[in-house]
Amino acid sequence: MRQIEVDGQLLQVAIRHNSGQQPPLLLFNGIGANWELAKPFLEALTSTTAIIFDVPGIGGSPRPLLPYRPSTLARLGAALVAELDYTEIDVAGVSWGGGIAQQFAHQYPKLCRRLVLAATAPGFTMVPASPSVLWKMATPRRYTDKDYMNRIAADIYGGAFRHDPSLIGGHAAAMHGARNLGYLYQLVAMSGWTSLPWLWLLPQPTLVLMGRDDPLVPPINGQILAGLIPNAELRMIEDGHLFIVTRPAETAAIIEAFLADASRHVEPSSPLSRVANLVRGLVSTFGERRDVQAQREGEK
Repeated sequence: MRQIEVDGQLLQVAIRHNSGQQPPLLLFNGIGANWELAKPFLEALTSTTAIIFDVPGIGGSPRPLLPYRPSTLARLGAALVAELDYTEIDVAGVSWGGGIAQQFAHQYPKLCRRLVLAATAPGFTMVPASPSVLWKMATPRRYTDKDYMNRIAADIYGGAFRHDPSLIGGHAAAMHGARNLGYLYQLVAMSGWTSLPWLWLLPQPTLVLMGRDDPLVPPINGQILAGLIPNAELRMIEDGHLFIVTRPAETAAIIEAFLADASRHVEPSSPLSRVANLVRGLVSTFGERRDVQAQREGEK
């Protein structure tokens, strides 16, 4: 871990080196999340060198004077990669960071070889969480008040956090450095941002990972992403929003297999065909939901 100045901004940067021959993986973390929260996942990577940095105003990276946009963070990420002497990388984003990863892939298509989107959505045009979940996410209180975190973790993260309360303490212990203004900057950065108009233009082979029990980013958002991005693959994880933390070995293995797959290539398709495929997928999803709901009602 070290601090690197990029375009006049100090960044807290962590790099985990591995011996694989593929490009390094640049990871954009979730909202309010310092890099240490991704440590279980980083340590589970067996062949991939990973780079992660604290977003300005979070963790060890000082807050900038002015708010920023996703394009600003994409530019900082690209400048950091250049500072580290890499000419090609793979990019991953988790939750809020998935939006930044999409922006990076769109903004720097020649630099970004492959894209991994985990528990994320296409911006403000997403299918939202319930109002009660969104309200709990409106402030960084969960990062500073451990008792509050213990009370709400299962409701906002779902999955393993519902069944194993001990996970909450371990996750909370790694949290630090989420400051009110820094958190607000992150909220402002994504306000009004959407990737929907240009998702079909992304040239990178893309892996979309979604938790089946994710109260914060409903899984249908993964279908939207995979339906509009050419050559995208959707994988469902039997967990909640933070599967990258609760299932680090499984998640790392899926991602590394995708990054190492030499058969991946971009198949040309038109926007109309992507939308048609998306609509078919969404109709199928809603049909399956109705069947499950009917089955549950029949069992009562």
